[in-house]
Amino acid sequence: MSETAAKAPGAVENSGDGNRWKALVFIALAQLMVVLDATIVNIALPSAQTDLGISDGNRQWVVTAYALAFGGLLLFGGRIADLWGRKRAFVIGLTGFAAASALGGAATTGAMMFGARALQGAFGALLAPAALSLLAVMFTDAKERAKAFGIYGAIAGGGGAVGFILGGVLTEYLDWRWTFFVNIPFAIVAALGAYFVIREPEGGRNRNPLDIPGVLLSTLGLVSLVYGFTRAESDGWGDTMTISLFVASAALLIAFVVTETRVKAPLLPLRVVTDRNRGGIYLSLGIAIIAMFGTFLFLTYYLQVVKGFSPIKTGFAFLPMIVGMMIGSTQIGTRLMTRVPARALMGPGFLVAAVGMLLMTQLEIGSSYASIILPAMVLLGLGMGTAFMPAMSLATLGVEPRDAGVASAMVNTSQQVGGAIGTALLNTIAASATTAYIKDHIGGAASKSQQQLVQLQGQVHGYTNAIWFAVGMLALAAVIVVTLVNAGRPDTSVVSGSSSGEDAGEELAVPVVAH
Repeated sequence: MSETAAKAPGAVENSGDGNRWKALVFIALAQLMVVLDATIVNIALPSAQTDLGISDGNRQWVVTAYALAFGGLLLFGGRIADLWGRKRAFVIGLTGFAAASALGGAATTGAMMFGARALQGAFGALLAPAALSLLAVMFTDAKERAKAFGIYGAIAGGGGAVGFILGGVLTEYLDWRWTFFVNIPFAIVAALGAYFVIREPEGGRNRNPLDIPGVLLSTLGLVSLVYGFTRAESDGWGDTMTISLFVASAALLIAFVVTETRVKAPLLPLRVVTDRNRGGIYLSLGIAIIAMFGTFLFLTYYLQVVKGFSPIKTGFAFLPMIVGMMIGSTQIGTRLMTRVPARALMGPGFLVAAVGMLLMTQLEIGSSYASIILPAMVLLGLGMGTAFMPAMSLATLGVEPRDAGVASAMVNTSQQVGGAIGTALLNTIAASATTAYIKDHIGGAASKSQQQLVQLQGQVHGYTNAIWFAVGMLALAAVIVVTLVNAGRPDTSVVSGSSSGEDAGEELAVPVVAH
């Protein structure tokens, strides 16, 4: 089959839209803003808490309100993008995100801050899937798609670490409010650029009526799941409310799946997730993010609490990982994606990242940054960057244009849920190991300084225990990719009816979607 024939129906011809590379700049800028916001506020949280008089018990809502709205509304946001048009959803999402950021920066009470964060999450849930689905329908040529998704994947993977740097600089030299205000120029530039530059292909909308039961069940199910993990982190896994949230989430999500098989125009057509390639991508990405987000948190605490780094110095300590991600995504991934099957990049990528994690299990109080953390960061960045790029591309490759928004939303949902699980799960593992270590060793500490040393040793022991778990998660992600993802090189032709998966190199170029 010719290259044109292999393209998704309704996708724009590359030769017909010379602005698509300019559009990529604004799409990438918007994505950077959303990813930055997930971490930039963490650095500013202590200062904001003091200024606004937020209690220790309520401070988690600055992070949780954003995570709940973003994670819970992503599928709905993806469907709205398919219904309204991705360009319109993109611009509205940016405008709303800027307004919510202005509200957060101007907050005078804790409640005002929590509301602003929830609004940021809601508009982010509209913006993120619209951005990814625009790329999916604008870049259809294999080589150009590889370059575009290489840039996007590097930003999606490394943006969180950049947030630590920017958050530290803004908090230390200006004011915590600027961690919100900084979003406004990002959003204005991206919205204006998108409005004048982006040309969305015609005929790709899904104009079916909205699946209201699906919206309610998926939103409530995802909110219960994310909040369950958040509550487990603060109140423990045996807490009655935590267990109730997990039970409610399971019931709601099962009801959602049943509903989607019966309604005429489902919110999430099951053909999007039952394809083995996309299902493998969503699952492996979510598991890899569990490992990555937890590690961000532990390294931040290790560098600041144990090693005494300032917020800015901590942020810059993450730079080698960002550089590694950029190289892995834009150089290794982009150059090889059109030559080898996706799993030949993703599987080894996750394993390289696992080796980086393995190095970090050797951390001790006296470990030097250069001997352990630096090489570990580089390996983690290279591995994740190499794996992220083909994952982002393959997750939307071959999807019908009418499903592009929902397929893109599933990528973001797997990352968001993975992040929530990772933070809660790895924190719990670390806290349990720290408590056990201190209990076993504190008896031999006679002086106050010795007791403080045991406390620090206990913290590092907890971190390394949790990082061992993260190593296992990355190895599991690699196994899932090798087992499930069988799409061949993106520029190979479609082999009609080939679905055995016997030879990844000769397998489908575009995943076959059952109707």
